[in-house]
Amino acid sequence: MPVTVRRADLFDVEALVPLFDAYRQFYRLPADLEQAHRFLTERLERHESVVYLAFTGSGPDPAGFTQLYPAFSSLSMRRAWVLNDLYVVPGARRAGVARALLEEARRHALDSGAVYLELETEVINTPAQQLYESLGWRRSTGFYRYELGVVP
Repeated sequence: MPVTVRRADLFDVEALVPLFDAYRQFYRLPADLEQAHRFLTERLERHESVVYLAFTGSGPDPAGFTQLYPAFSSLSMRRAWVLNDLYVVPGARRAGVARALLEEARRHALDSGAVYLELETEVINTPAQQLYESLGWRRSTGFYRYELGVVP
């Protein structure tokens, strides 16, 4: 099944919200379509993220999305991108949708002169890990990642 990918804009928010909400539920967060709509609208209005939508030949609704956030590398003094979100609807999994989105994210990083593209996934998400590694992504071994929660 052919997969096409295009960059989303504000006109795509309505189609993106259910995917984004399903993505959050995949990570065991409660559904919140209203907040998802507000969050995505703000990111796109403020040009704070880049979202790509994937479509298959099975209908007009998107089959998946990825969202990238800009970052910078002080050491290389260049742009970088964080591939923060990647989701494919269950009925379109293993059909090349995630692969197409990852390839588009890579093209975007190259076109913007980025030095790297990074992502993280749950330790138990082995299907995603296998896909990432098949596309040349390598698990970081040189640095530990730390988090500090600042919201009560």
